[in-house]
Amino acid sequence: MNNEKKVAIMYDFDDTLAPGNMQEYAFIPNLEIDAGEFWDHCSVLAKEHNMDSVLAYMYMMVNLAKQKNLKITKSEFYKQGEIITFFNGVETWFKRINDYGRSLGLEVEHYVISCGLKEIIEGTKIAKEFKRIFACGFAYDEKETPFWPNHAINYTSKTQYIYRIRKQQLDNLYDSYELNEYINDRSLLIPHSNMIYVGDGETDVPCMKIVKNEGGHSISVYNPNKEKKIKIANKLYKDNRVNFIAPADYSENSKMEKIVKSILDQVAIKNTLDTYK
Repeated sequence: MNNEKKVAIMYDFDDTLAPGNMQEYAFIPNLEIDAGEFWDHCSVLAKEHNMDSVLAYMYMMVNLAKQKNLKITKSEFYKQGEIITFFNGVETWFKRINDYGRSLGLEVEHYVISCGLKEIIEGTKIAKEFKRIFACGFAYDEKETPFWPNHAINYTSKTQYIYRIRKQQLDNLYDSYELNEYINDRSLLIPHSNMIYVGDGETDVPCMKIVKNEGGHSISVYNPNKEKKIKIANKLYKDNRVNFIAPADYSENSKMEKIVKSILDQVAIKNTLDTYK
C-alpha cells in the first residue's frame, strides 16, 4: 500500500486515552505518598536545578523508590500498566477505526507520543494497537533495574516523532542523521494531510500546531467531568491551535468517532480526485 493511502493517528496518553497520570495508578500509591506530594517533589527539584520537568520526574521515581525500599524493575513497570483504565470506547476504538479506514481503501496506523513512561504504556491492554510507542524510558542493568534515562521526551521534543512517523524512520532513535536526511522521493512520505494528532493540553501544543499548520488535523480531547480540562480545550480552539475539540469519549457514534471518520472520508476523496489529475 502506498503512503498516500496511509493515515497516521498520533496520541498523547495521559488524559487523552486514560484519565489522569499513569504514575498515579500504581507507582505513587506503592510509595505510600499522596500524588500531589510526589509532583511537588518533582517541581521543587526542577526549579532548584533548573531541570527539565520530565527529567525531574524520572529522577524522582528512582530516588523515592530507593528511599522507600521499593523495588522497581522493567517488569514491574509493565505490571503497573495492566491496571490502567481508559476513557469510554478506547478499547474498541482501534478496530472500529481500522475497519472504517479499510472500507475506504486506507490503512490506519496508530502511534503514541507521550511524556509518560514507555514501559508502563507497553504493559497496558491497548499496547498491541500501536505501531510504535514513543515515550520516556530508562536504560536497565542485567537485573532490569533502571540506572539512567535513555529517552526523555518533553513537550517540544515530542515533535521529532511526528517527523519520524512521516518519514517512517521509526527505529534507531540514536541516529539523528538518518532522521534528518533529505528524502528525494516524496512519495515515500506520509502526506501531512493524512496525519491526525490527538492530545489534551498545553504540552501538546507544539505537536498540534505542526500537524494543523502543515495541513493535517489536530484534535483536543477533554475529560467532560473536569471543568479545567473543558476550559483548556476551548482555549486551544479559540487560539487556533487545533481543528476540533471533543469529549474524551471514543465510543461508537461519539463526536470523536464522527470527527475522525470524516477526516478519513476526506483523505479517501482526495485520493480519488488525485487519480483524475
